Amino acid sequence: MIQSSKQVQSLPAYLFSIFHKKKAALKAKGIDVIDMGIGAPDLPTPPFIIDRLTEEVRKPKNHKYSPYGGCQEFKKAVAEFYHRHYGVVLDPDSEVLTLIGSKEGIAHLISSVLDPGDGVLVPDPGYPVYQSAIHLAHGHTVRFPLDEANGYAPMFHQISSRDLERSKMMLLNYPNNPTGGTVEINIFEEAVRFSKEHQLSLIHDAAYDLVTFGDYQAPSLLQVTGAKETSVEFGSLSKSFNMSGWRLGYVVGNKDLIQTLSIYKSNMDTSQFIPVQLAGATALRSDFSSVRANNRTYKQRLDMMMNALSGMNIHAEKPRGTFFIWAKVPEGYTSQGFSKKMIDEAGIIITPGTAFGQKGEGYFRISLSVPIERLHEASIRMKKVMKGGG
Repeated sequence: MIQSSKQVQSLPAYLFSIFHKKKAALKAKGIDVIDMGIGAPDLPTPPFIIDRLTEEVRKPKNHKYSPYGGCQEFKKAVAEFYHRHYGVVLDPDSEVLTLIGSKEGIAHLISSVLDPGDGVLVPDPGYPVYQSAIHLAHGHTVRFPLDEANGYAPMFHQISSRDLERSKMMLLNYPNNPTGGTVEINIFEEAVRFSKEHQLSLIHDAAYDLVTFGDYQAPSLLQVTGAKETSVEFGSLSKSFNMSGWRLGYVVGNKDLIQTLSIYKSNMDTSQFIPVQLAGATALRSDFSSVRANNRTYKQRLDMMMNALSGMNIHAEKPRGTFFIWAKVPEGYTSQGFSKKMIDEAGIIITPGTAFGQKGEGYFRISLSVPIERLHEASIRMKKVMKGGG
């Protein structure tokens, strides 16, 4: 008999893979399913990025292995982006590392830093992959709450001394998945002071840094003076450039953490396909007009869906970033119960708040990575179910 390791056996099934199976089962029955669960961009990759890929993929010299840390052009493009967008200076050789998506990079950094039993401070609610990666690294998840009343900013003073003593690392994520919460630079200044005081490696997941609305511009953790002494920031081209399937990201910041991750990765993979990296460099060096166009599309969907939820007396704070709506379940429902009702009676997939941690109870998440016509149809179905129409 072939058996999985105990860590894999005790790992819960990835929530969105469960949704995928449920969706396939319903579609097999002829049910028209609207999936507002997973946060995968539905917009196409901009043509100028595809053009660079096709140009580079025809060159035999690009068919070899990439350098382990990533090709120089992509790393320089990341550094240029940080200098242009945030005013942060980075050394492409020691402070930038290419990743096969930020999800991979975060999971591998956790494995490369933790010893068995080490704790990691993780936001609750938060991205489920954090907890999975900690579990697989034989670490211990230490949750700290994010509350709506505090704008989903971390409340550092509420973290107990016991939790701090057993923790080696702290994870932040802004603009936040799943809540859509955003912060100003003062929160990052507090986070850097806190990490130094308690000797924590500070990890910021900035996957949605460019998905913002109105005048809001998400700050970078590395804009804080001295942040590089304790911190790294992960970025992704998946959300803003619609390159989710291309699997390309980066990590920037503290040289020691990046070197540690680089050693781990060099024993596990050989970086991303060179033409994908070169296409990514072209994306980061662009004028970002495609990013602004994406955000206008998401804003249009956001406004429509917020109005629809308001008409159903469902409360949600309008986010300044991400393409998610974090809404309160109607009175009388749990997060799981409401989500089940929507899929069973309306053919709509929404994500129960408890998928992101205990503090997610009482909420559900809607992804706006669905065409506006389908969102409109979803809102009609939701309203009908809420009125008892089945």
